[in-house]
Parts: sequence; structure tokens; C-alpha cells
Amino acid sequence: MGPKFFGSSLKKRSAIAEQIKENTKMSRKIFIFDTTLRDGEQSPGASLNSAEKVEIAKQLARLNVDVIEAGFPISSQEDFASVRSIAQETWGPVICALARAVEADVNRAGEALKDAGKPMIHTFIGTSDIHIKGQLRKTRDDVLKMAISAVKLAKSYCEEVEFSAMDASRTDPVFLYEIVQATIESGATVINIPDTVGYAIPEQFGQLIKDIFDNVPDVGKIRLSVHCHDDLGMATSNAISAVKAGATQIECAINAMGERAGNAALEQVVMTIKTRGDYLNAYTDVKTQEIINTSKLVSRLTGFVVPPNKPIVGSNAFAHSSGIHQDGVLKERSTFEIMLPQDVGLSESELVLTARSGRHALRHRLSELGFDISNEQLDKVYERFLSVADKKKQVYDEDLFAIVGDELPASPQTYSLEYIQVVGGTPTPVAVVGLQKGEEVIKEVACGDGPFDAACKAIDKITDVRVELVDYSLHAATKGKDAMGEALVRLRSNGQTVIGRGASTDIIEASAKAYVNAINKILKFC
Repeated sequence: MGPKFFGSSLKKRSAIAEQIKENTKMSRKIFIFDTTLRDGEQSPGASLNSAEKVEIAKQLARLNVDVIEAGFPISSQEDFASVRSIAQETWGPVICALARAVEADVNRAGEALKDAGKPMIHTFIGTSDIHIKGQLRKTRDDVLKMAISAVKLAKSYCEEVEFSAMDASRTDPVFLYEIVQATIESGATVINIPDTVGYAIPEQFGQLIKDIFDNVPDVGKIRLSVHCHDDLGMATSNAISAVKAGATQIECAINAMGERAGNAALEQVVMTIKTRGDYLNAYTDVKTQEIINTSKLVSRLTGFVVPPNKPIVGSNAFAHSSGIHQDGVLKERSTFEIMLPQDVGLSESELVLTARSGRHALRHRLSELGFDISNEQLDKVYERFLSVADKKKQVYDEDLFAIVGDELPASPQTYSLEYIQVVGGTPTPVAVVGLQKGEEVIKEVACGDGPFDAACKAIDKITDVRVELVDYSLHAATKGKDAMGEALVRLRSNGQTVIGRGASTDIIEASAKAYVNAINKILKFC
């Protein structure tokens, strides 16, 4: 049997239900808790260094999310340093650090956040019997005590403390009510109800949120949050059902990144609330015009390409191919569009960039895309822009993202590709590569199984870095035969995996640039 308050009187339960009804009559703010840099970075294959994480955090601040979960400080020294850098350099949102319900974790999180303007510690523990018995090998009483102790310790570091009942959707409801009430009494200001393994069905998850409001006396004193995974493809639906049931915070990630099948996509939940605020009686403070820029930045730095048909941020999301659709949109946009492309950062009026465009036009478009670059950086980008424009009829936004990412990398560059010459075909491809290091250009020649293999071997001779090529991919950044090729490589060295990227209208040059970019990261961070 649970504590007495779980058998709340009918009168009290009715009063709570009436209060929820009254709250939902008014438009409620839904807080957006972004976990791209924590849960999102746990996506298999994702790898971000500290400079890249800070760059994303600053863009999330421009997006105006309420909370940035910056990382898991106890997990590694690099993650600790990243959280501390974000806390020092990012202003506006609450900066949050994750900690298990363990003293060492909470202390480490508190240390990482000491310079944050608005810090939050997010502590969690598994509450389902599956987790308690199968992973923790503890009892419910043990878990309850650990949760209370962790929240109290976190409260000694900062006012904002979030507690997550991990695997809440498979937790015995009575125990869930008990641990939620206990952690509120211990000082938690946010309670998170995670569907950790994407097990819930929307109606079921919405009912769980209603039941928490009905059975936890102090739930009205805190912000009730949800964190939904997409294992069955229902993360966004579950999150929206929870909002309809009274939840006031959604934890989500850009481009739906996260463990396994990922998290609820920030762009989807935000635009659902914006588009269907009439039904949900809700709104967010997110600056939705920054969604596309944020999506592109995360995609570029993580190496995770956004599918063309992805809602909101896919390249086809606001494209119309069918003649019927085109006719309808031309006559009345709302016939086939429920959102304005401008609302997510797209523009119907396009500034056409060609080789005849000057620096002023280029800077203007880069500014619209979210890039704030110095005159010196502009000169470097403009030189590359002219080179690309000479080979293409038109330079598109995707080209500019590739050019800026290639010419202005976040990580320091020990080596840069000065030139590459490749002779392909049979019997043996040969590559001649020149890398600049400081004032010196170092040249090497190598043979390989193919042009890219030969180029890699020549680069290896110059840099003398032992690496394993884990993955290599190449795709067109834009449409057409003259499209820029964007190469992504994953290299492993001493147990660390890094991502390198490079762009060029020549795919071998793009591949070599990506390889050199990854080598530079290994030299700096591994």
C-alpha cells in the first residue's frame, strides 16, 4: 500500500481536476528543454568536441529554448569541460547538467555549473521494477532514499533541480506517485516523466499525466515535464498528449537525435504547438525562425544528414511536386500548407548568388543564415565562394553552409589541403598531396586501391598519425550535375572517434579535405 495521500478524498481529487480544467482554458506556456548536447549526442556515431558544443549551445540560445541540457559531467573530463564552457559562454537559457542519483555525480555537475548564470542539476534514477531489479539490483525503498538524497544535494548547488523517474511509463503508478511527491518535498522544482524506451501509447501516456495530477498533492507546485523516445515512432504524439493532459515542459532534441531511434524532435513539438495552439491552448517562447539554421548546424557538426522528407526541416517539407498541389498553393497557400515557410526560417524570395555577386550580397545572405563573420573571415569565404561560383550557375544556401563549414572550421587546423592530384584507373591509382603546416607545404605521393585510398595514404605519410577509417560517405550538398560534393569521414584513434567533413565540386578533393579535417581533430582532442 502507498502513503495515505494516494487515496485522496473524492472532494480533493475533484478540486484538482477542476483546477486542471481551469488551467487549460487559458493559453499555457510550454517550456522547451533541449537535450541535443546530452541525449542527442548519445546517438551512435555522433561525436562533438567542446568548441562544436559551444557553437550549438549559442545557436540554441538564439532559438530561445528555455533549458539547454549541456551534458553529463561525470561521464568524462571532456564532457565536464564542455558543460563548464557552455555555462561560461552561453546566456539566456537555463544551463542544465545531468547526474545520476549518486553523490559523486551531483557534486561533479554542481562543479561544472558553478559559472552558469541560471544553473540546473537534473538527477535521475530508474523507478520501474524492471530497472530496480534488473539493473540497479536494489529495492524500491533504496531507490526512494537515493532520489531524495540526490535532490537535496543538488538543491545545495542551485535553486532549479529536476528529478526524472527513469522508465516512468513502465513504473508501478503507486510507487511513481510516491517518489514524485517525495522529490517535490525534497526541493525538486521540475519533475520529469520519461517514456525512456518509447513504450507508451499516446492515450495511455496522456492518462498517466492526468493520474499524476490526480494523485500527487504537490504536483501543482512544480513544472511537470515529459521526455519521450521514438522507438515505436510515437515520441512527438506522446509528448503532445502529455501537454493536452497538463504537462508544461517537453524535453526534445534538434532533428530528433538521441539514443536508439531518438527523442521527440524539437522542431516537430514546437511547430505542432504553434500550429495547433487553438486545440492545445498552449504556446512556446521559441523563435521558430531559427529552426532551419539550428537544424542545419546540428546536421553539419554531427554528420547526421537530415532526410529530405523529414517534417519541418527536410528539404522537401515545403516543396510541392504535384500539379494539383502547385495549382492550389499558387491560388491559396492554405490549401496545401498549414505552416508558413518563413515561420521556420525559410524564405520564398531568394537572393540569387552568382560569380557576379559582390561581398556585400554574400555577407547579407550569410547573416540571414545565422553566420556572424569578421572581415578577414569574409575574405576567405568570398575567395572560396568565387571559386565555386565559377563552376556553377548559381550558389545555393546549402553550398554556403558547406563553404563556411569547410573554410571556417570550429577546431584549430594543424594541416590544410594545399593541392591534390590523382591519377585513377588501372593498374594502380596514384595521388600526389600537398598539405600546408604553418609556412611549409609538405608533399607526398602514394598508391592505393582507389583514388581516395591513395590520397589517404599520402596524407598519412605527411601527418604520421595512426588512424582507422570507420565510415566514409559522400553526398551532394545541392541539386544538379554541378552540385558541391560533401564528404564525411569517421576516424578512430586511441579509442576516440571523430568526424571530419569537407566540401568541393570535386569529390576527391572534398574527401581529402574531410580526411584532413578529422586528422586535425585527432591531433587537437584525442
